[in-house]
Amino acid sequence: MKPVSVIVAGGLLGLLMAPMQAAADPMSLPRDQDRGAPYMRVFGVTQPPYGFVQFCERMPEHCRPGAPEEQRFSASPARLAELDAVNRAVNHQIEPATDLEIYGQTEYWTIPVTRGDCEDYALLKRRRLIARGWPESSLLMTVVRDEKGEGHALLTARTAQGDFILDNKVDEVKVWHRTGYEFVMRQSYLNPRIWMSLDPREANSNLPLAGVRRPRQ
Repeated sequence: MKPVSVIVAGGLLGLLMAPMQAAADPMSLPRDQDRGAPYMRVFGVTQPPYGFVQFCERMPEHCRPGAPEEQRFSASPARLAELDAVNRAVNHQIEPATDLEIYGQTEYWTIPVTRGDCEDYALLKRRRLIARGWPESSLLMTVVRDEKGEGHALLTARTAQGDFILDNKVDEVKVWHRTGYEFVMRQSYLNPRIWMSLDPREANSNLPLAGVRRPRQ
């Protein structure tokens, strides 16, 4: 993987049935992420990944704000089961391949047909869930540092039950703090073209994210 260019078994039913704490008063939250909370905390606006900016220029229909939905999407057990079904289906349908292998470019975000890398998986899952009736504001592209410290893109489903992660590396959908990843940035639920920092050290910064590597696969 190359540096990120920045402008950057209980299953779901068990998670749903587990008691979820109410959203805390933002003023009382710690400066860093609360790893036990069902929801991620954002720390201000940051610059989106360059590949995402290019994607929106080519395919603006996938980057338009939907209906304003400030409340979290209340997902029924059937809706949460859709996350699992879509995650598994796309993971098995798309063959992993790098942007360089497919397009001859080091950074190219798109909705894949047969092959793709991590952000392509996430974009396809987002489109399929929107087609099933999920609101755009609940499906947010997200960048993390993975277990190797490398940049990795995935999809966050922002729900009243918690922030759930759809990942091309694993078929199981997990609540965000059970993934083991270090969360870097995520789309705003109010405007998909705006990205929010999940790392207080990088909020409102115009500098590249130190140590983050470009999402690939």
